[in-house]
Amino acid sequence: MKIQDEFKTRLKIAKSKIKKSSHAINENKGTFMGNAFKLGTELVAAVGVGTIIGFILDNWFDTKPWLLIIFFFLGAAAGILNVIRAANRMQKED
Repeated sequence: MKIQDEFKTRLKIAKSKIKKSSHAINENKGTFMGNAFKLGTELVAAVGVGTIIGFILDNWFDTKPWLLIIFFFLGAAAGILNVIRAANRMQKED
């Protein structure tokens, strides 16, 4: 009986360790996915805002398509800088 009780105790301990490690892995997966979506959204938003500003200014000043092109590239550059900054921040947090 003593061996059986000892085995049950060790089995409970092993199960609790497995449960804790799998829970930590699932939390990290969610964090990584959230960070990936954040970086993608920042890049797309910056390009979109730059393009919209260029489109509005082109219609206002009647300079089609020059300001649209310029602000598209400015938005892309701003988006890339934002992604780099956010990635550096994430790296420092880890």
